[in-house]
Amino acid sequence: MHPQENPKVVSYRDLSAWKAAKALAVEVYRVVNVAAVRNDFALVDQLRRAAISVPSNIAEGAGRGTNQDALRFLYIARGSLCELRTQVEVMQEAGLLDSRICESLLGRAEEAGRLLGGLVRFRASRRDGAAEPDKVIGPSAPSFRSTDTRHRT
Repeated sequence: MHPQENPKVVSYRDLSAWKAAKALAVEVYRVVNVAAVRNDFALVDQLRRAAISVPSNIAEGAGRGTNQDALRFLYIARGSLCELRTQVEVMQEAGLLDSRICESLLGRAEEAGRLLGGLVRFRASRRDGAAEPDKVIGPSAPSFRSTDTRHRT
């Protein structure tokens, strides 16, 4: 079977959730580098940490040997995404970033959250408990719910 005919994902790099989260992290890095907030080192550091945590934890979870480990890292990624959304909303309400930039970031976060939610649901539905790290499938999901209260590690 040719690679384009195979619907299975063979690497975390093929996961739509990872791609969306990575694109969001890149946008955050670009925005805080040129925005007026770049001199607020603590805020910029926190934004970058939350942003990079999302795709990093998706990747780390996909590289783990068990479904339970993968789920744990996906939950951490979801928590980091909620943290990032909160930080962007605070910056928007405080007038620290242009509202169009904030809306763009929040839109990307919403999409990443939907995809991440689908991946969580897929992993949670697996009954065997063991994941094949090189064969992870992550369907997209209809909505993002920011109910996870876990913190990044």
